[in-house]
Amino acid sequence: MKINRNYQNLEESYLFSTIAGKVAAFQKEHPEADVIRMGIGDVTLPLCEKAADAFARAAKEQGQEKTFHGYGPEQGYEFLREAIREYYAGFGVRVKAGDIFVSDGAKSDLGNILDLFDADNTVLIPDPVYPVYLDTNVMAGRRIWFLDANASNGFLPMPPEGQEADLIYLCSPNNPTGAVYDRAQLKEWVDFANRQGAVILFDAAYESFIDGGAFPRSIYEIEGAETCAIEFCSLSKLASFTGTRCGYTVVPEALCREGMSLRKMWLRRQTTKFNGVSYPVQRAAQAALLPEGMAQCRAHLEVYRESARVITETLSAIGIWHIGGIHSPYVWMQCPHGMTSWDFFADLLEKTGVVGTPGSGFGRNGEGYFRLTAFGRPDATREAMERIRRAYGNAE
Repeated sequence: MKINRNYQNLEESYLFSTIAGKVAAFQKEHPEADVIRMGIGDVTLPLCEKAADAFARAAKEQGQEKTFHGYGPEQGYEFLREAIREYYAGFGVRVKAGDIFVSDGAKSDLGNILDLFDADNTVLIPDPVYPVYLDTNVMAGRRIWFLDANASNGFLPMPPEGQEADLIYLCSPNNPTGAVYDRAQLKEWVDFANRQGAVILFDAAYESFIDGGAFPRSIYEIEGAETCAIEFCSLSKLASFTGTRCGYTVVPEALCREGMSLRKMWLRRQTTKFNGVSYPVQRAAQAALLPEGMAQCRAHLEVYRESARVITETLSAIGIWHIGGIHSPYVWMQCPHGMTSWDFFADLLEKTGVVGTPGSGFGRNGEGYFRLTAFGRPDATREAMERIRRAYGNAE
């Protein structure tokens, strides 16, 4: 037999596993330390009341013969797909319920969507990058070209001249940098993809943090996107579903390549390899997206936005360059005193007990930068930033 030797080209350890190991070692040496975690982008507020109640009711239904649900539609129950369609309509975007596919999260779909594309494709991936984009393509042995994201372009790379592409990963608001594309920038990418016959894989997992209409929350706000883009989204950050698992992918009917409908291909892939999201989870997701549930979710988002404000104001006050934190739960800061990302990780942990994510873990262009998240408890975030202020107040 032969195995997939592309796995030999992966990094030895997943970024967040490495961080967890270093933090565990620190806590073993310093059992008295009060560690504050601002690294992994996991939420700390619970499901909203409406979603939790719907979850419990649906679970109880599963225990009654008359209301029991067995296998559901792999692409999602109609009630949830319609709720997602209405959610899009709430910020002026028209999508068809038939183009929406419910899943157990954007991360899964971002990897699984590659089943639709041959391994002999060229992929454009920003650097720094969410590791899933890179690793899933390394596993398949695809050609990968990196798009330089750096301080000079606001960590928002634009289409490279003379570069051909088949698949293009874009994430806005961006993970890890918190940078957000405007409409004109996304229009350039859409036009570039349509000219080349490429497909944009657009990660909109953090769209709910965009406040107001200044920046697009969906790639489908851009004219021409329906013929070149697949959008991935999630309830993880919007509705605290990180442990409940529910997301969705939009594959427009108009998106075809080589005479084949990508929507039909994705439907076939899902009905073959996926049995759908559980009924109670989908009822909880529906409740979160309805007006009363959405009001509760948005109250949680305001808590995270306030924490992001605390982070950015503290960094500004002590003279540390950063982006993000506005329209995004992530703040991307320059490491003080010229430290490398991992050196700053160790220095920050030793001096303050605060855990963040080294930028170099997201790619070559992340070296010298560091990611903080606003998902912690508000009191913990304020305490962490006060510790950082005391430790690095002379950063300049």
